[in-house]
Amino acid sequence: MPRRDRSPTDAHWLALDRQLCFALYASSMAMTKLYKPLLEPLGLTYPQYLVMLVLWERDGLGVGEIGERLALDSGTLTPLLKRLEQAGLVLRLRDADDERRVRVALSATGRALRSHAEAVPQAIASASGCTLGELSQLTAQLQGLRQRLADTLAALPSSSTAA
Repeated sequence: MPRRDRSPTDAHWLALDRQLCFALYASSMAMTKLYKPLLEPLGLTYPQYLVMLVLWERDGLGVGEIGERLALDSGTLTPLLKRLEQAGLVLRLRDADDERRVRVALSATGRALRSHAEAVPQAIASASGCTLGELSQLTAQLQGLRQRLADTLAALPSSSTAA
C-alpha cells in the first residue's frame, strides 16, 4: 500500500485533548472523585453505589445478572457483594431452583438507604453545572456510544479482542 503523506490535520488528531478516550477517562475519574464525599455519609464506595442502584431498580437479581448490568465479572463483584452484606445492606441467598446460583436481595436497611441516596443525582447535576435533563441527554448519548462500540467489538474476530 502506498504511503500517504500526513497532513497537518492528521497530526492534530494525535493531540491528547482531541482524544475521545482521554476525555471519557478523565471525566470518569473526575466523576468518581465527585461521588466520594457524597457517598461517604451513606457508607458506600462508588462501585457499591452502582450495585445498590441496580438492586434499587430490581431487587433479588442473580449475581450474574448484576454483573451483566454493571459489566463486572464475578471476581470483581463477589467481594463488593460480601462487603455490602457485612454492612447489612444486602442478603446473598442460594437460588431455590438452582443451588449453584446466588441471588442478592436488599435488606430492610438497604431499602431504607435509597431515600438517603435520592439527593445524590441532584448534587451531581449541581456540581456539573448541568440540569438533570442535560445529564440525561448526555447519558443517553454515552449509552449509545457504548452500545455501538460493543457491537463493533462483537463483530471482530475473537483473536482481536483477546489482547
